[in-house]
Amino acid sequence: MGLYPDMSYYYLSQQTIILQYYLYPLFLSSLPMSTYYELINSNLWALNGFVFLKVHSHVDIYNFMDNTWGGRFDMPKEMAHSHLGMVTDGRYIYVVTGQYGPQCRGPTAHTFVLDTETKQWRDMPPLPVPRYAPATQLWRGRLHVMGGSKENRHTPALEHWSIAVKDGKALEKEWQTEIPIPRGGPHRACVVVNDRLYVIGGQEGDFMAKPGSPIFKCSRRNEVVYDDVYMLDDDMKWKVLPPMPKPDSHIEFAWVIVNNSIVIVGGTTDKHPVTKKMTLVGEILKFQLDTQKWSVVGKLPYRVKTTLVGFWNGMLYFTSGQRDKGPYDPTPRKVIGEMWRTKLSL
Repeated sequence: MGLYPDMSYYYLSQQTIILQYYLYPLFLSSLPMSTYYELINSNLWALNGFVFLKVHSHVDIYNFMDNTWGGRFDMPKEMAHSHLGMVTDGRYIYVVTGQYGPQCRGPTAHTFVLDTETKQWRDMPPLPVPRYAPATQLWRGRLHVMGGSKENRHTPALEHWSIAVKDGKALEKEWQTEIPIPRGGPHRACVVVNDRLYVIGGQEGDFMAKPGSPIFKCSRRNEVVYDDVYMLDDDMKWKVLPPMPKPDSHIEFAWVIVNNSIVIVGGTTDKHPVTKKMTLVGEILKFQLDTQKWSVVGKLPYRVKTTLVGFWNGMLYFTSGQRDKGPYDPTPRKVIGEMWRTKLSL
């Protein structure tokens, strides 16, 4: 079993559901690792992303009803390619800040909104300063953006801003400062359910551009993955909730809401204690909102990070991201574009 037994991947609790997966032959073989998505009606909208030295500058649409990809169109040239903050109200997709270009290039503060009915883009007021992968959500008529990494890509940011929006338009000219998030950093799930805003998992620190590299080649720094869970209450104060079963990051769009539960798929966890290499997650985690308890409800065909997740007609879907090297090696290897699904009943 070598250096990577990672037996937690094979652990199944008494409440774990044994899932049977189906791999669809219709997929985008080039769907990038750092793609971002929103689920609107029966469609999954996948935006941008990059695979190492190649960026994707377009939108792809997956139709759950006939299991096909289609409808590709371009994004604005000034828009970030990865590490986006993104959320939808069911028609409009708000895209905030992010990294412009592949590898570990710099961020942009540009913000846009997409009308999914007309497929037209519109500018929004830029974020006060650029951020990488901030937690982003719509809550009580305002677009909230918080945390992420600062301009050097590594330093955790605590700032929290919001701006009033309606029907794809900003109702204010400037972003308003809100209460800072207790712990900064990128790659966390940000969920609004039952009129509460939750921020789940994430990490402090990330890869940085190698000094002097003409292609901004990524150089690893120390990152700390955490299991923290926070909720913003009616008094606009952060409340600490029970932690995740294990630290988990790279889950910004790897979550869905199913029957009063937040379901989170894959991600990255603590690095290997000996090799210090990144370790991927292969479990499906559930946070029961009424009891505020976590559980493991199943496992994936393989470990995967930065995946895109949807739930449609009783089926849990995931696509894109970066998978592991094999059953006994949880380090990242291949960028995938295939679509998997399984029946999930909670």
